[in-house]
Amino acid sequence: MAETKKLMRALAGEVMDVPPVWMMRQAGRYLPEYRATRAQAGDFLSLCYNPDLAAEVTLQPIRRYGFDAAILFADILLLPQALGADLWFVTGEGPRLSTITSMNEFNALKGVGDIDEVLSPIYETVRILARELPAETTLIGFAGAPWTVATYMIAGRGTKDQGPAHKLMAENPAVFDALIDLITKGTIEYLSKQIEAGAEVVKIFDSWAGSLKGEAFTRYALEPAKEIITALKARHPNVPVIAFPREAGDKYIGFARATGADCVALDNSVSADWAATNVQVDGCVQGNLAPDHMVTGGQALTLETKRIVKAFSKGPHIFNLGHGITPDANPDNVQIMIDAIRG
Repeated sequence: MAETKKLMRALAGEVMDVPPVWMMRQAGRYLPEYRATRAQAGDFLSLCYNPDLAAEVTLQPIRRYGFDAAILFADILLLPQALGADLWFVTGEGPRLSTITSMNEFNALKGVGDIDEVLSPIYETVRILARELPAETTLIGFAGAPWTVATYMIAGRGTKDQGPAHKLMAENPAVFDALIDLITKGTIEYLSKQIEAGAEVVKIFDSWAGSLKGEAFTRYALEPAKEIITALKARHPNVPVIAFPREAGDKYIGFARATGADCVALDNSVSADWAATNVQVDGCVQGNLAPDHMVTGGQALTLETKRIVKAFSKGPHIFNLGHGITPDANPDNVQIMIDAIRG
């Protein structure tokens, strides 16, 4: 039963002495078993689209550490690919996509009704995980938020300041708004299908939310999140949603209320004490240990982990990092973190 799972209890608002814990990018290059499976797959995208191998790498950190949740192994750029963008990965440099900067390029994309043809292997991965995960482990599905996904589709790659997307927003708002709307509607369908396949919680990653200021944040981070969450709640009223508007700063305040999110994930640019006072008042929060502690370890890791647990101890809390664990992290430090949380 879902309500016996620690992560689900925290998302329902329960305050626990020992918070549930998982990590962003917990299936990743810091683990030797992941690197072996990825080599077997051949390349990153082949791993994402191979349900057996994608399920295997999702399960690896659960076997090793006993995390309270598993997050589907996939990538936020699979949706743009399903919408008709070309996607490839350059070793050592990251993703590349065909760009959308004009109405002609936008009109060449596919419709939302066409995405399942490409994404069906992802749903199969979810079905395998729903069968194979331990009974106490919650399965999290996810997608990128419209703004973050759009920044890659517009620039064709990750950029330092999301400049190309800001430029298109200012110079060709018709194309920009059409793209945001298409991604929003595609994300609703994609997450809904993950839920139908067995995801118990879904998370919306807005990795570049922090570069949206003022009204732009409301229009392109908050409002699309609200649209997605409202639509998902109408279809799947009992499935919690975690929102992660990374580096939102003061905009974290009230984000859960404004969007309907059951939990707000916090990056490590805000302090746990500040977030407990200003964000946790609205419900569950997730976070927010700095990922570099997974590299450096030592007593600082244990002390900071315990400090964060204490700061959030008066309300519902899911322990996590403030961003994804990095490839240079020491797997032993993950266990030190878990031991500090679980005592």
